[in-house]
Amino acid sequence: MSDNTALVLGATGGIGGEVARQLRDAGWKVRALHRGGTQALALRDGMEWGRGDAMVRADVMAAAQGCSVIVHAVNPPGYRRWAELVLPMVDNTIAAACAQGATIVLPGTVYNYGPSAFLTLREDSVQEPLTRKGAIRVQLEQRLRQASSRGCKVIVVRAGDFFGPRPGNNWFSQGLVKPGQPVKSISLPGAPGVGHQWSYLPDVARTMLELVQRRDTLEPFATFHMAGHWDADGRQMAEAITRVVVRRGSAKPSMGAFPWWLIALAAPFVTTLRELREMRYLWKTPVRMDNARLVAALGREPHTPLDEAVEAALVGMGCLVSATSSAAATVAS
Repeated sequence: MSDNTALVLGATGGIGGEVARQLRDAGWKVRALHRGGTQALALRDGMEWGRGDAMVRADVMAAAQGCSVIVHAVNPPGYRRWAELVLPMVDNTIAAACAQGATIVLPGTVYNYGPSAFLTLREDSVQEPLTRKGAIRVQLEQRLRQASSRGCKVIVVRAGDFFGPRPGNNWFSQGLVKPGQPVKSISLPGAPGVGHQWSYLPDVARTMLELVQRRDTLEPFATFHMAGHWDADGRQMAEAITRVVVRRGSAKPSMGAFPWWLIALAAPFVTTLRELREMRYLWKTPVRMDNARLVAALGREPHTPLDEAVEAALVGMGCLVSATSSAAATVAS
Protein backbone atom coordinates (compact mmCIF):
# COMPACT_ATOMS: atom_id res chain seq x y z
CA MET A 1 0.00 0.00 0.00
CA SER A 2 1.27 3.48 -0.94
CA ASP A 3 0.80 6.21 1.66
CA ASN A 4 0.12 8.81 -1.02
CA THR A 5 -2.10 7.00 -3.51
CA ALA A 6 -5.84 7.71 -3.43
CA LEU A 7 -8.83 6.38 -5.34
CA VAL A 8 -11.60 8.91 -5.91
CA LEU A 9 -15.04 7.56 -6.74
CA GLY A 10 -17.20 10.34 -8.16
CA ALA A 11 -14.29 12.38 -9.51
CA THR A 12 -16.46 13.82 -12.30
CA GLY A 13 -18.80 15.37 -9.72
CA GLY A 14 -18.56 18.57 -7.74
CA ILE A 15 -17.05 17.50 -4.42
CA GLY A 16 -15.29 14.40 -5.80
CA GLY A 17 -13.58 16.41 -8.51
CA GLU A 18 -12.50 19.12 -6.09
CA VAL A 19 -11.05 16.61 -3.61
CA ALA A 20 -9.24 14.81 -6.45
CA ARG A 21 -7.65 18.05 -7.67
CA GLN A 22 -6.57 19.10 -4.20
CA LEU A 23 -5.06 15.67 -3.48
CA ARG A 24 -3.18 15.89 -6.78
CA ASP A 25 -1.92 19.39 -6.02
CA ALA A 26 -0.73 18.19 -2.60
CA GLY A 27 1.48 15.57 -4.24
CA TRP A 28 -0.83 12.55 -4.10
CA LYS A 29 -1.11 10.00 -6.88
CA VAL A 30 -4.82 10.09 -7.76
CA ARG A 31 -6.84 7.40 -9.53
CA ALA A 32 -10.36 7.94 -10.76
CA LEU A 33 -12.98 5.61 -12.22
CA HIS A 34 -15.20 6.75 -15.06
CA ARG A 35 -17.86 4.61 -16.69
CA GLY A 36 -17.07 6.09 -20.08
CA GLY A 37 -13.29 5.90 -19.71
CA THR A 38 -10.80 3.75 -21.56
CA GLN A 39 -9.96 0.24 -20.44
CA ALA A 40 -6.33 1.10 -19.75
CA LEU A 41 -5.36 3.83 -17.31
CA ALA A 42 -4.99 7.18 -19.03
CA LEU A 43 -3.21 10.18 -17.54
CA ARG A 44 -5.35 13.32 -17.73
CA ASP A 45 -5.10 16.50 -15.68
CA GLY A 46 -2.36 14.89 -13.62
CA MET A 47 -4.61 11.99 -12.57
CA GLU A 48 -4.99 8.38 -13.68
CA TRP A 49 -8.39 7.71 -15.21
CA GLY A 50 -9.69 4.23 -15.96
CA ARG A 51 -12.96 2.68 -17.01
CA GLY A 52 -14.93 1.27 -14.13
CA ASP A 53 -18.24 1.34 -12.31
CA ALA A 54 -18.74 1.88 -8.58
CA MET A 55 -21.55 -0.70 -8.77
CA VAL A 56 -19.11 -3.39 -9.92
CA ARG A 57 -17.09 -4.68 -6.98
CA ALA A 58 -14.32 -6.11 -9.15
CA ASP A 59 -13.78 -2.68 -10.73
CA VAL A 60 -13.49 -0.95 -7.37
CA MET A 61 -11.26 -3.65 -5.90
CA ALA A 62 -8.89 -3.46 -8.86
CA ALA A 63 -8.73 0.33 -8.86
CA ALA A 64 -8.07 0.41 -5.10
CA GLN A 65 -4.97 -1.78 -5.29
CA GLY A 66 -2.17 -0.05 -3.39
CA CYS A 67 -4.36 2.87 -2.23
CA SER A 68 -4.25 4.21 1.32
CA VAL A 69 -7.32 6.43 0.85
CA ILE A 70 -10.64 5.95 -0.97
CA VAL A 71 -12.84 9.01 -1.38
CA HIS A 72 -16.45 7.85 -1.68
CA ALA A 73 -18.05 10.85 -3.41
CA VAL A 74 -20.25 8.94 -5.84
CA ASN A 75 -24.04 9.31 -5.92
CA PRO A 76 -26.74 8.19 -8.35
CA PRO A 77 -27.13 10.88 -11.04
CA GLY A 78 -30.15 13.14 -10.85
CA TYR A 79 -31.25 11.67 -7.49
CA ARG A 80 -32.55 8.62 -9.33
CA ARG A 81 -32.56 5.04 -7.97
CA TRP A 82 -31.10 5.93 -4.58
CA ALA A 83 -32.67 2.92 -2.88
CA GLU A 84 -31.13 0.57 -5.46
CA LEU A 85 -27.65 2.06 -5.84
CA VAL A 86 -26.41 3.93 -2.78
CA LEU A 87 -25.85 1.04 -0.38
CA PRO A 88 -24.38 -1.45 -2.92
CA MET A 89 -21.87 1.22 -3.99
CA VAL A 90 -20.69 1.90 -0.45
CA ASP A 91 -20.48 -1.85 0.20
CA ASN A 92 -18.04 -2.12 -2.70
CA THR A 93 -15.98 0.74 -1.31
CA ILE A 94 -15.93 -0.91 2.12
CA ALA A 95 -14.78 -4.22 0.65
CA ALA A 96 -11.94 -2.51 -1.22
CA ALA A 97 -10.89 -0.40 1.78
CA CYS A 98 -10.85 -3.37 4.15
CA ALA A 99 -8.75 -5.36 1.66
CA GLN A 100 -6.21 -2.52 1.43
CA GLY A 101 -6.37 -1.26 5.02
CA ALA A 102 -7.36 2.09 3.53
CA THR A 103 -9.15 5.10 4.97
CA ILE A 104 -12.58 5.91 3.50
CA VAL A 105 -13.46 9.60 3.18
CA LEU A 106 -17.17 10.41 2.85
CA PRO A 107 -18.76 13.79 2.06
CA GLY A 108 -21.69 13.66 4.47
CA THR A 109 -25.00 15.51 4.40
CA VAL A 110 -27.56 16.93 6.81
CA TYR A 111 -30.17 14.55 5.35
CA ASN A 112 -29.40 12.20 8.26
CA TYR A 113 -31.07 14.61 10.66
CA GLY A 114 -34.66 15.60 11.28
CA PRO A 115 -36.39 18.18 13.50
CA SER A 116 -35.51 16.20 16.65
CA ALA A 117 -31.87 17.31 16.14
CA PHE A 118 -32.51 20.92 15.13
CA LEU A 119 -31.56 23.74 15.49
CA THR A 120 -27.83 23.12 16.04
CA LEU A 121 -26.36 19.92 14.62
CA ARG A 122 -23.44 18.24 16.36
CA GLU A 123 -21.71 15.06 15.31
CA ASP A 124 -23.49 13.05 18.01
CA SER A 125 -26.95 14.58 17.44
CA VAL A 126 -29.71 12.00 17.13
CA GLN A 127 -30.29 10.86 13.54
CA GLU A 128 -34.03 10.61 12.91
CA PRO A 129 -34.42 11.61 9.25
CA LEU A 130 -37.70 12.68 7.68
CA THR A 131 -36.97 11.54 4.13
CA ARG A 132 -36.17 8.38 2.18
CA LYS A 133 -32.77 9.74 1.18
CA GLY A 134 -32.03 10.59 4.79
CA ALA A 135 -32.87 7.06 5.94
CA ILE A 136 -30.54 5.64 3.30
CA ARG A 137 -27.74 7.98 4.38
CA VAL A 138 -28.15 6.80 7.96
CA GLN A 139 -27.82 3.18 6.81
CA LEU A 140 -24.77 4.12 4.74
CA GLU A 141 -23.00 5.64 7.74
CA GLN A 142 -23.97 2.70 9.93
CA ARG A 143 -22.25 0.35 7.47
CA LEU A 144 -19.16 2.55 7.48
CA ARG A 145 -19.09 2.57 11.28
CA GLN A 146 -19.25 -1.22 11.31
CA ALA A 147 -16.48 -1.38 8.70
CA SER A 148 -14.22 0.81 10.84
CA SER A 149 -13.76 -2.15 13.16
CA ARG A 150 -12.71 -4.43 10.31
CA GLY A 151 -9.41 -2.99 9.15
CA CYS A 152 -10.26 0.36 7.57
CA LYS A 153 -10.72 3.84 9.01
CA VAL A 154 -13.50 6.26 8.12
CA ILE A 155 -13.62 10.06 7.97
CA VAL A 156 -17.04 11.69 7.48
CA VAL A 157 -17.27 15.42 6.82
CA ARG A 158 -20.79 16.87 6.90
CA ALA A 159 -21.44 20.32 5.49
CA GLY A 160 -24.26 22.58 4.38
CA ASP A 161 -25.48 23.11 0.83
CA PHE A 162 -22.54 23.12 -1.59
CA PHE A 163 -21.64 25.93 -3.96
CA GLY A 164 -18.52 26.51 -6.01
CA PRO A 165 -16.98 26.89 -9.46
CA ARG A 166 -17.71 23.26 -10.44
CA PRO A 167 -20.83 22.66 -8.41
CA GLY A 168 -22.69 19.69 -9.87
CA ASN A 169 -26.28 19.43 -8.64
CA ASN A 170 -26.97 21.89 -5.84
CA TRP A 171 -29.30 24.65 -4.75
CA PHE A 172 -26.96 27.50 -5.62
CA SER A 173 -26.65 26.51 -9.29
CA GLN A 174 -30.14 25.08 -9.76
CA GLY A 175 -32.28 27.16 -7.45
CA LEU A 176 -30.81 30.61 -6.78
CA VAL A 177 -29.41 31.46 -10.22
CA LYS A 178 -29.34 29.94 -13.72
CA PRO A 179 -25.98 28.52 -14.84
CA GLY A 180 -24.56 29.77 -18.12
CA GLN A 181 -26.64 32.97 -18.05
CA PRO A 182 -26.05 36.49 -16.73
CA VAL A 183 -27.54 36.95 -13.27
CA LYS A 184 -30.69 39.00 -13.77
CA SER A 185 -32.75 37.51 -10.95
CA ILE A 186 -32.11 35.53 -7.76
CA SER A 187 -34.59 33.10 -6.22
CA LEU A 188 -34.93 32.75 -2.45
CA PRO A 189 -35.94 29.18 -1.51
CA GLY A 190 -36.19 29.76 2.23
CA ALA A 191 -39.01 31.13 4.33
CA PRO A 192 -38.47 34.83 5.17
CA GLY A 193 -35.99 35.29 8.01
CA VAL A 194 -34.97 31.61 8.15
CA GLY A 195 -31.21 31.01 8.26
CA HIS A 196 -29.43 28.51 6.04
CA GLN A 197 -26.04 26.77 5.99
CA TRP A 198 -23.80 26.94 2.90
CA SER A 199 -20.39 25.39 2.23
CA TYR A 200 -17.89 26.41 -0.44
CA LEU A 201 -16.67 23.31 -2.26
CA PRO A 202 -12.93 24.14 -2.24
CA ASP A 203 -13.14 24.72 1.54
CA VAL A 204 -14.84 21.34 2.05
CA ALA A 205 -12.19 19.63 -0.08
CA ARG A 206 -9.40 21.40 1.79
CA THR A 207 -10.90 20.24 5.09
CA MET A 208 -10.98 16.64 3.86
CA LEU A 209 -7.40 16.85 2.64
CA GLU A 210 -6.15 18.18 5.97
CA LEU A 211 -8.04 15.48 7.88
CA VAL A 212 -6.61 12.80 5.56
CA GLN A 213 -3.13 14.10 6.31
CA ARG A 214 -3.89 13.61 10.03
CA ARG A 215 -5.75 10.31 9.65
CA ASP A 216 -3.32 8.38 11.85
CA THR A 217 -4.27 10.61 14.80
CA LEU A 218 -8.05 10.20 14.35
CA GLU A 219 -10.35 7.60 15.83
CA PRO A 220 -11.39 4.72 13.53
CA PHE A 221 -14.77 6.31 12.77
CA ALA A 222 -14.28 10.08 12.84
CA THR A 223 -17.06 12.53 12.02
CA PHE A 224 -16.76 16.29 11.64
CA HIS A 225 -19.12 19.17 10.92
CA MET A 226 -18.24 22.34 9.02
CA ALA A 227 -19.68 25.74 9.90
CA GLY A 228 -19.18 27.00 6.35
CA HIS A 229 -21.10 30.18 5.57
CA TRP A 230 -24.07 30.86 7.81
CA ASP A 231 -26.81 32.88 6.09
CA ALA A 232 -28.56 34.21 9.18
CA ASP A 233 -31.73 35.53 7.54
CA GLY A 234 -31.86 33.65 4.23
CA ARG A 235 -30.88 36.73 2.20
CA GLN A 236 -27.14 37.08 2.79
CA MET A 237 -26.17 34.68 0.00
CA ALA A 238 -28.42 36.55 -2.44
CA GLU A 239 -26.98 39.87 -1.28
CA ALA A 240 -23.43 38.56 -1.83
CA ILE A 241 -24.40 37.53 -5.37
CA THR A 242 -25.81 41.00 -5.92
CA ARG A 243 -22.64 42.71 -4.66
CA VAL A 244 -20.45 40.60 -6.95
CA VAL A 245 -22.65 41.13 -10.01
CA VAL A 246 -22.85 44.90 -9.50
CA ARG A 247 -19.12 45.20 -8.81
CA ARG A 248 -18.45 43.41 -12.10
CA GLY A 249 -20.43 46.07 -13.96
CA SER A 250 -23.82 44.43 -14.45
CA ALA A 251 -27.23 45.69 -13.43
CA LYS A 252 -28.51 44.87 -9.98
CA PRO A 253 -30.49 41.61 -10.17
CA SER A 254 -33.98 41.31 -8.77
CA MET A 255 -34.87 38.98 -5.88
CA GLY A 256 -38.00 36.89 -5.56
CA ALA A 257 -39.42 33.86 -3.85
CA PHE A 258 -38.51 30.45 -5.26
CA PRO A 259 -41.47 28.99 -7.21
CA TRP A 260 -42.26 26.05 -4.95
CA TRP A 261 -45.75 25.90 -6.44
CA LEU A 262 -44.24 25.11 -9.83
CA ILE A 263 -42.04 22.40 -8.30
CA ALA A 264 -45.16 20.86 -6.74
CA LEU A 265 -46.89 20.75 -10.13
CA ALA A 266 -43.92 19.23 -11.97
CA ALA A 267 -42.64 16.91 -9.21
CA PRO A 268 -44.82 13.90 -10.15
CA PHE A 269 -43.19 13.85 -13.60
CA VAL A 270 -39.56 14.86 -12.87
CA THR A 271 -37.48 12.82 -10.43
CA THR A 272 -35.02 15.61 -9.60
CA LEU A 273 -37.82 18.06 -8.77
CA ARG A 274 -39.61 15.46 -6.67
CA GLU A 275 -36.46 14.92 -4.62
CA LEU A 276 -35.87 18.67 -4.24
CA ARG A 277 -39.39 19.09 -2.96
CA GLU A 278 -38.81 16.34 -0.40
CA MET A 279 -35.97 18.39 1.10
CA ARG A 280 -38.03 21.56 1.48
CA TYR A 281 -38.16 21.11 5.26
CA LEU A 282 -34.51 22.26 5.38
CA TRP A 283 -35.64 25.65 4.04
CA LYS A 284 -38.44 26.10 6.57
CA THR A 285 -36.34 26.09 9.73
CA PRO A 286 -32.81 27.27 10.53
CA VAL A 287 -30.34 24.38 10.72
CA ARG A 288 -26.84 25.31 11.85
CA MET A 289 -23.77 23.07 12.25
CA ASP A 290 -21.36 23.15 15.17
CA ASN A 291 -17.72 22.85 14.02
CA ALA A 292 -16.07 22.66 17.47
CA ARG A 293 -14.76 19.13 16.88
CA LEU A 294 -13.26 20.11 13.54
CA VAL A 295 -11.56 23.17 15.01
CA ALA A 296 -10.14 21.01 17.80
CA ALA A 297 -8.67 18.63 15.21
CA LEU A 298 -7.29 21.19 12.72
CA GLY A 299 -6.92 24.35 14.77
CA ARG A 300 -9.33 26.19 12.44
CA GLU A 301 -11.74 25.54 9.61
CA PRO A 302 -10.62 26.34 6.03
CA HIS A 303 -12.76 29.33 5.07
CA THR A 304 -12.89 31.49 1.95
CA PRO A 305 -14.55 34.93 2.36
CA LEU A 306 -18.12 34.85 1.08
CA ASP A 307 -17.84 37.39 -1.75
CA GLU A 308 -14.64 35.78 -3.05
CA ALA A 309 -16.29 32.35 -2.99
CA VAL A 310 -19.46 33.59 -4.68
CA GLU A 311 -17.47 35.33 -7.43
CA ALA A 312 -15.48 32.16 -8.16
CA ALA A 313 -18.69 30.15 -8.23
CA LEU A 314 -20.43 32.51 -10.66
CA VAL A 315 -17.40 32.62 -12.97
CA GLY A 316 -17.13 28.84 -12.95
CA MET A 317 -20.84 28.49 -13.73
CA GLY A 318 -20.56 30.83 -16.73
CA CYS A 319 -22.65 33.56 -15.10
CA LEU A 320 -19.79 36.08 -15.11
CA VAL A 321 -16.91 36.65 -17.49
CA SER A 322 -13.65 35.81 -15.72
CA ALA A 323 -11.33 38.69 -14.80
CA THR A 324 -8.72 37.33 -17.23
CA SER A 325 -11.21 37.26 -20.09
CA SER A 326 -12.41 40.78 -19.28
CA ALA A 327 -8.87 42.10 -19.32
CA ALA A 328 -8.12 40.37 -22.63
CA ALA A 329 -11.25 41.84 -24.20
CA THR A 330 -10.29 45.33 -23.02
CA VAL A 331 -6.82 45.01 -24.55
CA ALA A 332 -8.25 43.68 -27.82
CA SER A 333 -10.60 46.62 -28.12
